[in-house]
Amino acid sequence: MATDATVERAGVRLSMDDVGEGIPVVLLHGLTATRRYVVMGSRALERSGHRVISYDARGHGRSTPAPAPTAYGYDELAADLVAVLDEREIERAVLAGASMGAHTLLRLALDAPERVAALVAITPGFDPATADDPARLAHWDALAAGLREGGVEGFVAAYGEPAVPDPWRDTIRQVLRQRLGAHEHPEAVADALSVVPRSHPFAAIDDLAAIEGPTVIVASRDEADPEHPSRSRGHTPTPSRARGWCRRTRANPRWPGRAAGSRR
Repeated sequence: MATDATVERAGVRLSMDDVGEGIPVVLLHGLTATRRYVVMGSRALERSGHRVISYDARGHGRSTPAPAPTAYGYDELAADLVAVLDEREIERAVLAGASMGAHTLLRLALDAPERVAALVAITPGFDPATADDPARLAHWDALAAGLREGGVEGFVAAYGEPAVPDPWRDTIRQVLRQRLGAHEHPEAVADALSVVPRSHPFAAIDDLAAIEGPTVIVASRDEADPEHPSRSRGHTPTPSRARGWCRRTRANPRWPGRAAGSRR
């Protein structure tokens, strides 16, 4: 097994880790994050008999930028996931992803269900009903411009005052700076911030009923994570064999997990 391995597809070199032995589990992170921000350094999966593959999405972490600034949509992200499976010689895997990573694995489950053994969709936030809302897209464009023009501090300034209770605000700012400082190509992350929110991993919530594999949906009721609501306009993704689980971390305001700005 390998750490710091790479997979190349369509002009992009994806940086990844492949550790442990057993049932393969592929981890996919959210927008502006890196592969560290799925299980937060935990080794419980490999210690319990799993082979764990985690990789930085195109333009994120140690992975190289897409060849075009527009090439960050879910079609490309899902194709990258297939390339990782192929290069690692994995026919079917358990896929676990957060936010953008959750949307990517749902897209693959719809397009290529034969590659999916089971799904864990952690705080999916895509809602077809609001995806093209101009105010929402303007928010993401402002974050992209802040990062592109002012680096990490420009992003934090564009993010503004975190819409969370006071005990969480310093933690949110700290996590934002940690996440945004972990990228070798911040200009590529800025491109992704403009493109990913405009990309649709599926057309309608009801499309997810076609997913037949075992599925766990992890929702959030955290005070520190208001941008990943546990319900979306009264709907939740409903693969046919889905089970739900809600997490809450309000008792630990120093939890260093996903920041509130990572809704994709």
